[in-house]
Amino acid sequence: MVRLGNLERSIMETLWSHPEGMFSQDVAHALPSEPAVTTVLTVLVRLSQKGLVSRERVGRAHLYKATAGRDAFVAEVMRAALEEAGDLAATAQHFVGTVTPEMAAALREALDGREMSAS
Repeated sequence: MVRLGNLERSIMETLWSHPEGMFSQDVAHALPSEPAVTTVLTVLVRLSQKGLVSRERVGRAHLYKATAGRDAFVAEVMRAALEEAGDLAATAQHFVGTVTPEMAAALREALDGREMSAS
């Protein structure tokens, strides 16, 4: 399962809010703590190796983009977490006990849509 550190998460949030892509120095300036550009570059390379970020050469720099949206990332984290469960039924029961009515409705709608497309 892909786990993100604090800086990785902040960088991904920044890239998700700029789907057109960003240069490393722009990412660094957009972050609240304004880390060094070299630090941001190191993290961007790590995120690229994890498959979360793509890079495209533009002149002498690279343009970085998230490879998938926030929703797809969160869905993958949820799927991977459920796969790690020792007892899937018990884990699902605990999870269902924590969801809000809005979440339950969204899950029900998604599952109903999946069943409709499978038939």
